[in-house]
Amino acid sequence: MVDECVLEKYLRSLLSGDRISCRLVIEEILKNGVPAHQVYIDVIWPIMVEIEKLYREGRIDSAQEAFASRINRTLVNQLQNKLPRKPEKHKKVVICTADNEQAELGGQMLTDLFESDGWETRFLGGSVCMDDILSFIHTYSPDILLLYGMNGSDAPHVRRLIDTIREINAWPNMRIMLSGGVFGRAEGLWEEIGADLYAPSPEQAVQLADMDRSAAPMPQKTIKQKVKAAAKPAVSPAKR
Repeated sequence: MVDECVLEKYLRSLLSGDRISCRLVIEEILKNGVPAHQVYIDVIWPIMVEIEKLYREGRIDSAQEAFASRINRTLVNQLQNKLPRKPEKHKKVVICTADNEQAELGGQMLTDLFESDGWETRFLGGSVCMDDILSFIHTYSPDILLLYGMNGSDAPHVRRLIDTIREINAWPNMRIMLSGGVFGRAEGLWEEIGADLYAPSPEQAVQLADMDRSAAPMPQKTIKQKVKAAAKPAVSPAKR
């Protein structure tokens, strides 16, 4: 674990745009024996989530959000080669994100961690349209399609994508995982929208993807089903 005061120092340096100070904080963490993948999970990821929250709440401005994201991305690029490499698992994941810098940074980190875990990865980012995502997975046939950091305005497009995949049924063994964004803020939305899995953190994303279908947690009743069940009138004794 990384000390809380170190995280606070890193966040302050990011929000002031001090690239040198940020780099020195990360270098010091590595010198203290924290491996690169834990820097991803325990430092850069939670700070990235905090920056997103601060910006959404209007507590930092767009300039701070922008240079914090870019500094984080520069450091992730430098850390990527320090990640361990597990043997190939002969499994494939495609990762798509919302079309913004924070989401693309999260997608890049997820891609790096999956690759470190032995997966074959393809990172499409946030600028690929839903039709092109469908076309790509048709040729690539991934085991997991992971959508990260989607906003509320993206949810209808995600629903259409999932509905289309289910209707076509050309990839019956592919599971759809959601992470971050509106699906992390609206409880049960990932189930209602028809996904197979939800991962609140990058570590859990890799763990869930590695699980067999029988071991992975199954989606519960969707929100619509719950509302329908709650609204259904009780059967009177006379009709039993």
